[in-house]
Amino acid sequence: MSASACGPIGPSHLQHDPLEYSSALGDTQKHEMLLNIVRIRYADPPTFLDTTQVIAGYSVSKSVSGGFYAYPASAIGNYLFGTGTVTAGENPTFTYQPVTGEQYAENIVRPISPTVIMPLSLGGMPIDTLLRLTAQSIDGLSNVRGLGAGPFGGGSVRFYLLLHDLRQLQIAGAMTIRITTDGDDTGSSLGASKDAHKEDHHSDKKERSFLVLSSTSDNNLLAIQAEVRRLLHLDPHATEAEIVYGPSPKRPGQIAILTRSMLAMLTQLAYEVEVPDEDVRVGRTPPTIDQVGIENRPEVVIHAGKRPPTRRYAAVRYNDVWFWIDEKDFQSKLAFTLVQVLSALAATNHSPGAVVTIPAG
Repeated sequence: MSASACGPIGPSHLQHDPLEYSSALGDTQKHEMLLNIVRIRYADPPTFLDTTQVIAGYSVSKSVSGGFYAYPASAIGNYLFGTGTVTAGENPTFTYQPVTGEQYAENIVRPISPTVIMPLSLGGMPIDTLLRLTAQSIDGLSNVRGLGAGPFGGGSVRFYLLLHDLRQLQIAGAMTIRITTDGDDTGSSLGASKDAHKEDHHSDKKERSFLVLSSTSDNNLLAIQAEVRRLLHLDPHATEAEIVYGPSPKRPGQIAILTRSMLAMLTQLAYEVEVPDEDVRVGRTPPTIDQVGIENRPEVVIHAGKRPPTRRYAAVRYNDVWFWIDEKDFQSKLAFTLVQVLSALAATNHSPGAVVTIPAG
């Protein structure tokens, strides 16, 4: 006689497997981002894969067989026999989609809107880190560093002074970001006429963001707010100003931020990656860009060497050289996490194109 049964493992794995897959996916995306920064440093094109599907199938099968042997009375005796087996299996399947074409243009090449970027500061992200990563310029104050920006990286010292002041106000609660949609009450300190507002108004409501200088009685904070107004060419008594995309304001009472695309953001980080002296000497990559003004370190410090430390935040190997972010470097980890958050915000979904499906069982 025999019996068999087959059923899912299910509930017992639900408690921990999603966390394991989520952790593995997060590490993969982290390493992909780091590798793309290093690739850009060496003039290799970045490549991105979207993980569109993760399917984990579980099964368990059991089988039992046995019998009864009876002997004559003169035999040794009668006996029962039986055998049993239990097998369990997991057959995960991962589906990836290369980011190409229109999706690549939107996710990687197109600048990220200031309206998408600025609300991140409301969640506690340091506004100076946020703008150092995402802003090409603010009201004409340049944050350009790279091969075409001179031997010391270019950029305006006043840009970094502005970011320092904004961060001080953010810490003290004397500055915030306000988000509205067309038709909402946007305040009266913008210095813009109703006619100008009508020109920007569309039938579809859109979000608008404003830098708000909060009321304070602290003389030191009042002085910092006055300096921010001066650097941004705002009215000395303005309490808020609309944040718009572009190299310069269209009208008084606006702050123009020329934001970067993900590609431009990664390129700026790539200029600051530490590389072996030999690679610079033979022409594989240009020298690392130095810091500007009051800055004394890259936003994300990426080390290079023959082998990474045992404990590291992320590490990838490229051309027989290891590149890594130190686990103890909180500032670099925070900025790198912000880059990944911005990448997720810039992502768009389209109809699936070519996909790569890998059975992992």
